[in-house]
Amino acid sequence: MQTKFIFITGGVVSGLGKGIAAASIGALLESRGLTISLMKLDPYINVDAGTMNPFQHGEVFVTVDGAETDLDLGHYERYTNAILTRRHNRTTGQIYDAVIRKERAGDYLGATVQVVPHVIDEIKQTITDAAKLQNSHQSPKNADICIVEIGGTAGDIESLPFLEAIRQYRHDYGRENTLFVHLTLIVETTEMKTKPTQHSVGKLREIGIQPDIIICRTSKILTEKLRAKISLFTNVPGNSVINGLDVDSVYEVPLMFHKESLDNIIMNYLQIWTGSPKLQPWIDLIENYKNPHDKVDIAFVGKYVSNRDSYESLNEALLHGGLANRLKVKLHYVDSENLTTENADEILENMDGIIVAPGFGERGTEGKILAVKTARTKKIPFFGICLGMQMAIVEFARNVVGIKNANSGENRPNHIENVIDLMPEQSGNEETGGTMRLGSQNTVLKENTLIAKVYNKTTISERHRHRYEVMNNFINRFEEAGLIISGKHPERDLVETIEIFDHPWFIGCQYHPELQSKPLKPHPLFTSFIEASYLNRERRLGEKN
Repeated sequence: MQTKFIFITGGVVSGLGKGIAAASIGALLESRGLTISLMKLDPYINVDAGTMNPFQHGEVFVTVDGAETDLDLGHYERYTNAILTRRHNRTTGQIYDAVIRKERAGDYLGATVQVVPHVIDEIKQTITDAAKLQNSHQSPKNADICIVEIGGTAGDIESLPFLEAIRQYRHDYGRENTLFVHLTLIVETTEMKTKPTQHSVGKLREIGIQPDIIICRTSKILTEKLRAKISLFTNVPGNSVINGLDVDSVYEVPLMFHKESLDNIIMNYLQIWTGSPKLQPWIDLIENYKNPHDKVDIAFVGKYVSNRDSYESLNEALLHGGLANRLKVKLHYVDSENLTTENADEILENMDGIIVAPGFGERGTEGKILAVKTARTKKIPFFGICLGMQMAIVEFARNVVGIKNANSGENRPNHIENVIDLMPEQSGNEETGGTMRLGSQNTVLKENTLIAKVYNKTTISERHRHRYEVMNNFINRFEEAGLIISGKHPERDLVETIEIFDHPWFIGCQYHPELQSKPLKPHPLFTSFIEASYLNRERRLGEKN
């Protein structure tokens, strides 16, 4: 069947959850047997999210092909089976870069290059490309449904080219193949106010976009009177004004939308006929979430902890590990800058598990090293990811091997005792971006190690985003002191995973396993880490009793 497109816009305020809405609609349609693709169009001029401040923009989600993308792509992959690539996140910067390159190459045959048609046509082509499920020039297969989220808020200047592109897309492909969904906020003062929603829809209608469905973010169910009022003044049928209620868990949103008959409404608009949705896995998931048999306390040590979005995938992966064990995961965020030799043990020793999060730069690294030391010496389950693993190497080198000045070349360049550094072939290319290891790469795990048992296999593929590596010339000294190099890159002989002897659960990995964890398919490392942390909790509380 011809691909049908669902375009999701937002109004009134930013941060309403368009990404969650898009992912939830994808999950609902996928549960009906349809193949799904999802895309995010971002109005900012940055070429990608790779160099953006995590405090402002949140985490960078890395795709299988190494694209550094918006965090909403993480929502898309967690809720659905879609495997997304660099085609599925396009920014204003990328669009203009492509247009300018074509102009320089003479592709426009000397025409005056303008927003209309050249920029708009480029956006439309990227939307068409996003529907492709595989990168095959011989037999490309398109998704049944492509869901496209437009970043920003109705009325923003920077999003106007994207809105014009989707307006034209309906003109080009017809009403039966395109659907406009608008996510908006019902403002509550002394009563629930619909005027901001009316104005938001009015902004879209001014440029030729008439929403087919309005999802109203609200803390209370809309009364029939309110629904009728929104319908009247937005020209949207009453049954297409949907409650977007606040929920305890974002994973309830697909079930909430189904209860509102959103999937049936979409099917009718797009003239698609499928069987009933198979939602039992989501029902069971929420049952586990709401009825845990116990809890586990995890210290989350990082440098961006004041902004939850900075670690979105990691937060969710830990929750997934709890769901797999039917445990409530209580995260205790610890700013690594605030950890000192005087307070580290006091803050961390009563935690059931310690995770040291990824990051870039020197700030907060000494606190991460202290967290590793507490986990190692107090036998607390430890999980270090990317920079977290590197700081575990530094801590082990300093306090076990005896390399007192051990550090990372990221913090202290050109030192003989840097146990983490650029590889020799990377030297001199620090500013090019080519030194980054990005995207999915293979790791071969050593047999009979803890991590091989966790994965239940010895060859794995995980996503990377880092520049610095463990220096191989120190490995013999590490291993003699009890460090286990449990996984390596098969071609480049780079350290990928570590463990230590005589510890209940101590794993560091250079890659980012959180990027492949889903609520319906938790990543085995997070499942095992939470399980080990709970066993530690039982032991710890048992000793107190």
